[in-house]
Amino acid sequence: MRIDKFLKVSRIIKRRTIAKEVAEQGRIQINGQTAKAGANVKIGDEVAIRLGQKHLVVRVDRLEETARKEDAATFYSIVKEERITDNI
Repeated sequence: MRIDKFLKVSRIIKRRTIAKEVAEQGRIQINGQTAKAGANVKIGDEVAIRLGQKHLVVRVDRLEETARKEDAATFYSIVKEERITDNI
């Protein structure tokens, strides 16, 4: 499954177009490699995402084309979540 679609279906990012933009900006990594929106993700992969002031690392647990809102959180496990602070 494409990373942009996974992020949308799992509701980590609400819209697929936003997921594509984040990927194009180089803010998504799959297993340590910078990923484009069309990169494939599979079960067991670690996905790191920088969103605003947050850095989120999740492990892919499930892949499905669609999901109900209640089931979206079962698609991934949070490995690490931290706030990014700018020390200027």
